[in-house]
Amino acid sequence: MSDLDLWPIGNCQVSTLVDRAGRFVWGCVPRVDGDPLFSALVGGEAPDAGFWAIELDGAVLTEQHYLRNTPILVTRHTDAHGNAIEVIDFCPRFFRLGRMYRPVAFVRIVRPVAGSPRIRVKLRPTCGWGSGCDVRAGGSNHLRFPSTLMTLRLTTTAPVGLIEQERTFRVERPLHFFLGPDESFSTEVGSAVEEMLAATTYYWQNWVRGLAVPLEWQDAVIRSAISLKLCQHEETGAIVAALTTSVPEHAGSQRNWDYRYCWIRDAYYTVQALNRLGALDVLEGYLVYLRNIVDEAQGGHIQPLYGVLGEAELEERVAEALPGYRGMGPVRVGNQAYEQVQHDAYGQIVLSSTQAFFDERLFRMGSLADFEALERVGERAWELHDQPDAGLWELRTRQAVHTYSTAMCWAACDRLGNIAQRLQLPERQAFWQNRADTIRATIEERAWRPDTNRLSATFSGDDLDASLIQLLDLRFLKPDDPRFTGTLAAVEQGLRRGSTMLRYDTEDDFGLPETAFNVCTFWLIEALYLTGRSVDARALFEEMLVKRTAAGLLSEDIDPNTGELWGNYPQTYSLVGIINCAVLLSRPWNAIR
Repeated sequence: MSDLDLWPIGNCQVSTLVDRAGRFVWGCVPRVDGDPLFSALVGGEAPDAGFWAIELDGAVLTEQHYLRNTPILVTRHTDAHGNAIEVIDFCPRFFRLGRMYRPVAFVRIVRPVAGSPRIRVKLRPTCGWGSGCDVRAGGSNHLRFPSTLMTLRLTTTAPVGLIEQERTFRVERPLHFFLGPDESFSTEVGSAVEEMLAATTYYWQNWVRGLAVPLEWQDAVIRSAISLKLCQHEETGAIVAALTTSVPEHAGSQRNWDYRYCWIRDAYYTVQALNRLGALDVLEGYLVYLRNIVDEAQGGHIQPLYGVLGEAELEERVAEALPGYRGMGPVRVGNQAYEQVQHDAYGQIVLSSTQAFFDERLFRMGSLADFEALERVGERAWELHDQPDAGLWELRTRQAVHTYSTAMCWAACDRLGNIAQRLQLPERQAFWQNRADTIRATIEERAWRPDTNRLSATFSGDDLDASLIQLLDLRFLKPDDPRFTGTLAAVEQGLRRGSTMLRYDTEDDFGLPETAFNVCTFWLIEALYLTGRSVDARALFEEMLVKRTAAGLLSEDIDPNTGELWGNYPQTYSLVGIINCAVLLSRPWNAIR
């Protein structure tokens, strides 16, 4: 069982990861990029800090599942005598008083289901990135946890004194736990929590009901879609790359990064996938976030990533009190990649925004003013398309002119031409089409290697990189173009490891990569299908689905030899791959008629 075999719950404000024992082991407040209240995931060999456990005395079996089409987790514990409980975990999310209720809160319900079960509750939160929180009794039914960011209160129908002392006690009726803001309940706790459960269940099942899922692999697609939505910070529309920080890409790699921020690239792929399912609410929220980013940049430099509130500075530091995932530190807070130059971001902003000018379903469609703001982004893409950058893999010590980055700059100009046509601006359409044609010619001249019959990942070398497969998705090349088929053959031969794909196989800032990058495998699956190898594509997709956690999710990386998952979790890139491939490969709905 992998340490990343975790079940996320959340409400688009906060989230937590629950392990196979039913413990909360990772979750931050007051939002995803905040201070970890539950930090055991990166607590190394100190298992007694940063978690919340509800343990059945003498448990011998633990089983878990989500309530259908929700991120509400049910964990059933059974002991050797058949005594059993169910623990229902969720973060409240539902409409109330005309707006979405999504508090900084975690809810647990314990139900006795067989015999005379006895439980022990261990609530040991951390504050200040690994330090213990003070626990203060606040009355007959709650405990308080003061911290510098916010004071939390556990309100419960369980015996507070026994929780505080972590003593075992019998469960003879349902018990309710609400860990949230330091506020009093205006109603009876148990009934309020039960109403929250019913309303949250209805919200998620109703949201899923509106998805245009494919006929096949519906469970995988629905679980991926729900988890992608949990990665959106609804207040601003930002979409984080993952819910965690510092889970290494492989053992002892030092490739420990904080992914709790909004990468323009990752968010583009996320909204692209969810658009295929018709989840327009995520797109609309993200477009608001993007418009604010573009306004702040004033048409100038666009960073590869920003904070969930749009913060530009994400200074990277090490949380010394936390030893790291399996003791493999460092635990990083912040991400220095915000200082990098990555030119593909310009293309991804335009690509993400293009639908707003064509989709009549949106509450707010793109306007002429929005187009003019995007033109400033396009100007930057044009200025920088043939200049060196760190590339999409964010190399920290060297730069080159990356084909993927240049292709994204081409896409920015090409899509601006499409938008101009939509807005009936023929002069601007011709202007941007001319620039797109010029960038295309540059790529075709400087990236093509006739001696090896393929495109190079950089203009300066003869490099293999899985991102070259994305020239198909961008519509830069067609599936039957010999330049693409030659490139695909070279990438597959050079980077495929069994049923997985590397990003590249050359040394970077930290040496040779040892794990495969899951989204690259999904890119390969798409390319195989579109170039006529549908049987191979379906077989490889089925192999990837087997690699998912019990929750139906994937992290960023995977060991090609052992199949063990590594990297931050759940990773939006990987979930996007599941959705895109399922939509592409599935039989149509009319196949069942």
